[in-house]
Amino acid sequence: QHLLKQCAGNAGVFRPMFVAFLFFVVQSIATYVQAGLNREAWPAKFAMYLILVAATVFFNNSPWYTGVFLWIARFGATIFLLIQQVILIDIAYDWNEDWIDRADQQDRLTYGSGSTWLHAIVGTCVAFYLLALTGIGMLYHYFSDCSENTWIITLTLIGMIAFTAIQLSGTDGSLLTSSIMSVYVVYLAYSMVSKNPDGQCNPQLGGNDTWGIAIGLTLTAVSLAWTGFSWTAEERLNVDNVQSARSVTGLNSSGGPIGVNLDQPFLDPEDQPATGLVTESDSAPTAANGHLAGTGLWKLNVVMALICCFVAMILTGWGTITVIKEDENNAANPTVGRVNMAMIGISQWTAILLYVWTLVAPRMFPDRDFS
Repeated sequence: QHLLKQCAGNAGVFRPMFVAFLFFVVQSIATYVQAGLNREAWPAKFAMYLILVAATVFFNNSPWYTGVFLWIARFGATIFLLIQQVILIDIAYDWNEDWIDRADQQDRLTYGSGSTWLHAIVGTCVAFYLLALTGIGMLYHYFSDCSENTWIITLTLIGMIAFTAIQLSGTDGSLLTSSIMSVYVVYLAYSMVSKNPDGQCNPQLGGNDTWGIAIGLTLTAVSLAWTGFSWTAEERLNVDNVQSARSVTGLNSSGGPIGVNLDQPFLDPEDQPATGLVTESDSAPTAANGHLAGTGLWKLNVVMALICCFVAMILTGWGTITVIKEDENNAANPTVGRVNMAMIGISQWTAILLYVWTLVAPRMFPDRDFS
């Protein structure tokens, strides 16, 4: 009965995610050919998606869902995990820079008034570090009954201390970014130990990891929102898209503006020559439908396809079926938990190493711009 519920639950996730994955793959190809297609015919696209989701009930789980899509989703989710690390680090850096910019703007208006934002940065850092250290303490309290979990928790604490020390030893990075990364790696440590298939090490074995799923989906939503915002902000604020102005007022032989000649009759407003400013832009040429041609909107659709893979994996435990042997208090298939633990462990140390790289790279290559 437990197996049937898990299989049915996984199938209920795979079907809409498989259709969504195909939708964004096709969308990325279409927008690569013609960027304007990304904005057109959305009612028809929604209708087609719903029709395809309804049609999936007429197909067996194997081979398309539990075979082909399962392995595609595992591969795509792994790639998205790497992208998510970059997005999270970018969010942390931008958060710190935004509050510092606000403090500078306030100081320009009234000297000393920007200290409120600086105090907010310090307060947020303290709160995040307290949250991370509290999480470490709770992990030691609830999950340290075996050496495997103890090593995971201890290495997480060492990683936190290491990248914070590296950040404080130089001028690059920020303490706010370090505190955010500390909370994140503690969350990943919890995700790892909560996937341990040994019941003596994992008091949550056999239960649904509601908090883990909720936090994972929240981080996915934040990553998606930040990706969309960053993309549109880049298009709006890119200096290449800023229009330059030039005067079209007539000039006389000396280069000055032509004065009013009272001997000439006044013309009707519609017949008067244009004066004032017109804009010139060196941006990309427009396509026939009026949208910018050659833009990279297809990349956003690729990220959306990878998110579909990640959501499918996080809701189904990477597509595995877990059977709990109550008499032995462990998972019947330990590989299930080990695979999850390994994937999360790789994600955790990828995040740590990426953040450390952002701290040491400017010191190793001072002539390069890493902004």
